[in-house]
Amino acid sequence: MVKSVAQLKHGEKGIISGFENPDFPLKLMEMGCLPGNEVELLQVAPLQDPLYLKVNGTFMAIRTDMAAQILLEANEDASL
Repeated sequence: MVKSVAQLKHGEKGIISGFENPDFPLKLMEMGCLPGNEVELLQVAPLQDPLYLKVNGTFMAIRTDMAAQILLEANEDASL
């Protein structure tokens, strides 16, 4: 099942499979948002924006609209 980072629930993990937009920000890719890396949703802000993530050992906060562009393969074995 393919979904985006914005659709993850608290504590859920997935593997990045690609990006919805080919113009995805280079800065996020430099921080570890690359296909094949694991992403985990750690926290969601009270108004659902931004999302606090752990991506391949790096902690970052990104806006929900940007997280919706990061596509995942569901990783049921990694869920908490």
